[in-house]
Amino acid sequence: MNRQRGLSSLLMVLLLLALGSLLLQGLNQQQRSLLAQTASETQALRDTAGAHSALQWGKGLSWPLQDAVSCQQNGEFGWRACLRIFSDASVLLIGGSGTMLLWQSGAVEQNRLRFSPHGWSDFCPLKEANLCQMP
Repeated sequence: MNRQRGLSSLLMVLLLLALGSLLLQGLNQQQRSLLAQTASETQALRDTAGAHSALQWGKGLSWPLQDAVSCQQNGEFGWRACLRIFSDASVLLIGGSGTMLLWQSGAVEQNRLRFSPHGWSDFCPLKEANLCQMP
């Protein structure tokens, strides 16, 4: 009878070990998934902040007003800004960092760039989406 009790106790301990191991594996998998999601969200936030910086940087640059499309790159921070000038004298400034793009509309007035006071847009403000891409 003692031997039978010892065997059932041993089986109970082994069962608890197996269940604990399964629980730890599940928690480890969940932690890895959340860590990957956090890394992805962190990169998206960095790209968004970089795109905002690129847009502001682009607004302060000197642009050739005779070119329909011109781009400049900041090698130090990896920002890129492109200016599209359309036939009606409207302009679109595109600022980008990583995979994120932001847009700022404006116009050429008296041979100077004037950007819209309504700020930037995180979606393409044009009907033709290909004009919103970085050249």
